[in-house]
Amino acid sequence: MQIELSPSVPLRRTAVISAEPWRFGSKLRELWPYRELFYFLVWRDVKVRYAQSVLGIGWAVIQPIVPMVIFSIVFGRVAKISSDGAPYTLFAYAGLVPWTYFANALGDASASLVKEVNMLSKIYFPRLLIPLTSVLGRLIDLVISFAFLFILMAWYRVPPTTALFLLPFLILLTMLAASGLGLWLGALALQYRDVRYAVPFAIQFLMYAAPVVYPTSLIPTRYRYLYALNPLVGVIEGSRACLLGLAPIPWDLIAIATISSICLMWGGAVYFTRKESVFADVA
Repeated sequence: MQIELSPSVPLRRTAVISAEPWRFGSKLRELWPYRELFYFLVWRDVKVRYAQSVLGIGWAVIQPIVPMVIFSIVFGRVAKISSDGAPYTLFAYAGLVPWTYFANALGDASASLVKEVNMLSKIYFPRLLIPLTSVLGRLIDLVISFAFLFILMAWYRVPPTTALFLLPFLILLTMLAASGLGLWLGALALQYRDVRYAVPFAIQFLMYAAPVVYPTSLIPTRYRYLYALNPLVGVIEGSRACLLGLAPIPWDLIAIATISSICLMWGGAVYFTRKESVFADVA
């Protein structure tokens, strides 16, 4: 039996719906339309962090101050670690300020997806926003810590150098490094929940792998560039140089830190976006 279609009846076109090809550039372009959500999430994280807190933003100063006092006693007076001619208290605090921001941002970013698991399974938005929110939200703590650092420098009568303009760039490198590692660990923590228990131990180890309590001058010259692959090395030494003027600006360490931070950010973003399709399934 044959059925003839009338010429007056238009033929319908068939549309095949398939998965969109994965493109990293398209994932990045998705962020801009969701910028208002990004601002809201950052502001929400800041408000929740200090809600019903007695000290409020004072915790941003206390976090680096407490280890500064401990390090000044243990490493400054007992072990007598070199501080390149600066008061050890000031030397330690100048290293703890960028390190504390990096550690807090990395810890928050690595746990961000697990904390927002309900959002992942209910609505769609670029998942990259969640870890990046944690990194950007910690900038307020960093600004407050730097403000106290300038007060401490005035107390010790140590004026900042003319290379202070370099500080925003070093902060940017810290953000890139924290974001890159946070994207890696955030994606892994959602799939393997024991990752979030290992992160605090890894952060403690990384602190002693950076020149927080000791200067880079104690590292043998033949290991200097290998040691500088840790981006916090160039950031901390560069911060001390442009703030305290302990030594010339370590442009070689900063250059290596720039390459390391960009590589961490690129690799973390690629890995995160490739895993994004399974987030709702494993949440």
